[in-house]
Parts: sequence; structure tokens; C-alpha cells
Amino acid sequence: MRRVVRSRHLVFLLGIVAIPLLCAPATWALGDKSKFVLAQLRYRGGSWNPRPTAPRRLLWEAIKRTSVDAELEPIPLAPRAPEIFRYPLLYMAGDEAFDPFSQEEIKALRDYLRFGGTLIIDDAIGHPGGPFDACVKRELKRILPDLPLKPLPFDHTVFQTFYLMREVPGRTLGAPQLLGITQEDRTMVIYCGNDLGGAWAKDSIGNWEFDVVPGGEHQRELAFRMGVNLIMYALCCNYKRDQVHIPFILGRRRMK
Repeated sequence: MRRVVRSRHLVFLLGIVAIPLLCAPATWALGDKSKFVLAQLRYRGGSWNPRPTAPRRLLWEAIKRTSVDAELEPIPLAPRAPEIFRYPLLYMAGDEAFDPFSQEEIKALRDYLRFGGTLIIDDAIGHPGGPFDACVKRELKRILPDLPLKPLPFDHTVFQTFYLMREVPGRTLGAPQLLGITQEDRTMVIYCGNDLGGAWAKDSIGNWEFDVVPGGEHQRELAFRMGVNLIMYALCCNYKRDQVHIPFILGRRRMK
């Protein structure tokens, strides 16, 4: 799995070399930067980091549970920062309304997604219809106007990249499905309305920061599993789903 993760990351990096703004400086060689790093979107207005301890805790769990080699500290990046193209996953969280992106920011985020990046959005309010939800949907229509935000079916690859899942957990269960924007069999935006970060957040002395309702600690565990699946999907895309074809291919080879 480690080889697949690094291959996915390498493909992403190679795919963006063609962007004139990002013409390959020598400092972009992989080396130690082959570790997975979570980039977190720092936007204007509202609260871009409502669960400050959550990303680190998720990354710690991902390292412990999988073969992903990751840095524990996320990197906050503005929408226009050229550095976003270094990272296959961009995490966006919030619990308030936020300012509209500028036209330059819209273009940068559109390019990021078109060139292979994955945007994971986490609504920390924990129920649909809030101010953050309204702003997210407004901005997604500007970034990808021709691609709708739709519920993801439970046979989508994201529900089986590492753990097999049949529900959408979080601190709450207000949103029964993940939403996504998909093009050519790749889901480039995944939106969870159940405050995953609220289930992951742990304070400096080891206490969980928020209660998880209504399912308690079992629901918290499922929230971590969902987070691991999201990381694996951003790194491997449909690799896991494609494995179902291997027995068929091998069978045909034996027949020949």
C-alpha cells in the first residue's frame, strides 16, 4: 500500500508541472517531502480552523492504523498559495459564514481540482442548512459551475478504501450522506456535514473535546475510520475499487 500511496502522490506532482506558475523549482524534489502532509484551507472571514486539534489527531490515527507515512502537523494555506499544488488533499473546515473567494482564488482552486487535487470539506456546525453550508455551496458553484454537488452512494470507493463503511459518522448524524462533485469517475470534492473534526478533537491532556451524539464512542471510532478512508481516497483514488477486476483478469489470462 505504501508504494501505491507514493505513486499516487508522484502522479499528482507530475501532473501539475505543466502549470506555468508552478514550473518545477529544485526544492520540489520528493525526498522527505514524500510524506503525506495535510494542507488546510485558510480563507477570509468566518472561522477556518474551528477544531484546531482535530487534524493532528486524525493524522496520528492514520499513521497508527495504515502504512501512510505522514507529518503530524497540517499546513495552513490560502486559496491562491502556489504551494497547494504540492499536496493531494486540501482540508476545509468551518462553522460560520465566510467571505466569497476572489476570482483569482476561484481559478486557483479550480486548477487544483482539475489537475488531480481532492478537496475535503467538513461542516463543524454538524447539521445541514447553516451559514457555513450555504457559503460552501455558493463557492462550489463558482469553482465548478458545470458540475453538481450530489449525494455519494454507499458503494462509492470512499466507503471502502480502507474500512468498509455503510454510514456517515461525525460528532453528529445530521447529514445522512456524503456529498461530492465527480468528473470522469474521480470525485474531486467530498463534503461531510457531520463535524468529523469535532469527533477527532482531543485536548493537550488527552480528553476528548466534544461529546459525540447520539452514538457515543462507537460513533467516534467510525468518524476516525471515515477520516482514514478520506485520506486514502485522496491518495489512491479508485485503486481499491479497481482491485475487484483482478480475479477476472487473471482468469482470462489462465484461459488464454
